[in-house]
Amino acid sequence: MIARLWHGITLREDADEYLAFLRQRAVPDYRGTPGNLSVSLMHRVDGRLAHFLILTHWQSLAAIEAFAGSEVARAKYYPEDDRFLLEFEREVVHYEVCAVD
Repeated sequence: MIARLWHGITLREDADEYLAFLRQRAVPDYRGTPGNLSVSLMHRVDGRLAHFLILTHWQSLAAIEAFAGSEVARAKYYPEDDRFLLEFEREVVHYEVCAVD
Protein backbone atom coordinates (compact mmCIF):
# COMPACT_ATOMS: atom_id res chain seq x y z
CA MET A 1 0.00 0.00 0.00
CA ILE A 2 1.22 3.51 -0.82
CA ALA A 3 0.33 6.71 1.03
CA ARG A 4 0.25 9.97 -0.93
CA LEU A 5 0.43 13.29 0.93
CA TRP A 6 -0.50 16.67 -0.58
CA HIS A 7 -0.23 20.08 1.11
CA GLY A 8 -1.84 23.41 0.23
CA ILE A 9 -2.18 26.85 1.82
CA THR A 10 -5.00 29.40 1.66
CA LEU A 11 -5.79 32.57 3.52
CA ARG A 12 -7.67 32.00 6.77
CA GLU A 13 -10.76 33.78 5.43
CA ASP A 14 -10.94 31.36 2.48
CA ALA A 15 -10.50 28.19 4.56
CA ASP A 16 -14.16 27.22 5.00
CA GLU A 17 -14.98 27.76 1.34
CA TYR A 18 -11.89 25.83 0.21
CA LEU A 19 -12.69 22.99 2.58
CA ALA A 20 -16.20 22.79 1.09
CA PHE A 21 -14.69 22.76 -2.40
CA LEU A 22 -12.32 19.92 -1.51
CA ARG A 23 -15.18 17.89 -0.03
CA GLN A 24 -17.33 18.41 -3.12
CA ARG A 25 -14.71 18.10 -5.87
CA ALA A 26 -11.41 16.56 -4.78
CA VAL A 27 -12.57 13.88 -2.35
CA PRO A 28 -15.03 12.31 -4.83
CA ASP A 29 -12.32 12.44 -7.51
CA TYR A 30 -9.92 10.49 -5.30
CA ARG A 31 -12.59 8.01 -4.19
CA GLY A 32 -13.77 7.49 -7.75
CA THR A 33 -10.37 6.27 -8.92
CA PRO A 34 -9.99 2.48 -8.92
CA GLY A 35 -7.29 1.46 -6.47
CA ASN A 36 -7.94 4.32 -4.05
CA LEU A 37 -8.35 2.84 -0.57
CA SER A 38 -9.00 5.94 1.54
CA VAL A 39 -9.01 9.73 1.67
CA SER A 40 -8.29 11.82 4.77
CA LEU A 41 -8.78 15.58 4.52
CA MET A 42 -7.20 17.70 7.26
CA HIS A 43 -6.72 21.40 7.90
CA ARG A 44 -5.47 23.79 10.55
CA VAL A 45 -5.46 27.54 10.90
CA ASP A 46 -2.14 29.18 11.76
CA GLY A 47 -2.45 32.93 12.09
CA ARG A 48 -3.66 34.40 8.81
CA LEU A 49 -3.08 31.13 6.90
CA ALA A 50 -4.88 27.80 6.67
CA HIS A 51 -2.94 24.65 5.84
CA PHE A 52 -4.60 21.69 4.16
CA LEU A 53 -3.38 18.11 3.93
CA ILE A 54 -4.88 15.32 1.88
CA LEU A 55 -3.61 11.87 2.81
CA THR A 56 -4.70 9.10 0.47
CA HIS A 57 -3.94 5.40 0.44
CA TRP A 58 -3.56 3.46 -2.78
CA GLN A 59 -3.19 -0.16 -3.82
CA SER A 60 -0.29 0.56 -6.19
CA LEU A 61 1.65 3.15 -8.15
CA ALA A 62 -0.43 2.17 -11.18
CA ALA A 63 -3.56 3.29 -9.30
CA ILE A 64 -1.90 6.61 -8.43
CA GLU A 65 -0.92 7.02 -12.08
CA ALA A 66 -4.57 6.56 -13.09
CA PHE A 67 -5.41 9.45 -10.77
CA ALA A 68 -2.45 11.80 -11.20
CA GLY A 69 -0.94 10.95 -14.58
CA SER A 70 2.38 9.42 -15.56
CA GLU A 71 4.39 11.77 -13.32
CA VAL A 72 3.01 10.33 -10.08
CA ALA A 73 5.03 12.67 -7.86
CA ARG A 74 3.55 15.75 -9.55
CA ALA A 75 0.74 17.40 -7.57
CA LYS A 76 -2.69 17.37 -9.18
CA TYR A 77 -4.62 20.63 -9.15
CA TYR A 78 -8.09 21.69 -10.25
CA PRO A 79 -8.89 24.93 -12.12
CA GLU A 80 -10.78 26.17 -9.04
CA ASP A 81 -7.58 25.99 -6.97
CA ASP A 82 -6.41 29.23 -8.63
CA ARG A 83 -9.00 31.12 -6.61
CA PHE A 84 -7.86 29.77 -3.24
CA LEU A 85 -4.27 28.56 -3.08
CA LEU A 86 -1.42 30.93 -2.28
CA GLU A 87 1.19 28.66 -3.84
CA PHE A 88 1.28 25.51 -5.92
CA GLU A 89 3.70 22.96 -4.57
CA ARG A 90 5.00 21.03 -7.55
CA GLU A 91 5.23 17.62 -5.92
CA VAL A 92 3.49 15.43 -3.40
CA VAL A 93 5.20 12.90 -1.15
CA HIS A 94 4.72 9.14 -1.31
CA TYR A 95 5.38 6.65 1.47
CA GLU A 96 5.22 2.88 1.54
CA VAL A 97 2.83 1.89 4.30
CA CYS A 98 4.55 -0.60 6.60
CA ALA A 99 1.84 -1.09 9.23
CA VAL A 100 -1.84 -0.26 9.63
CA ASP A 101 -3.65 -0.41 12.93
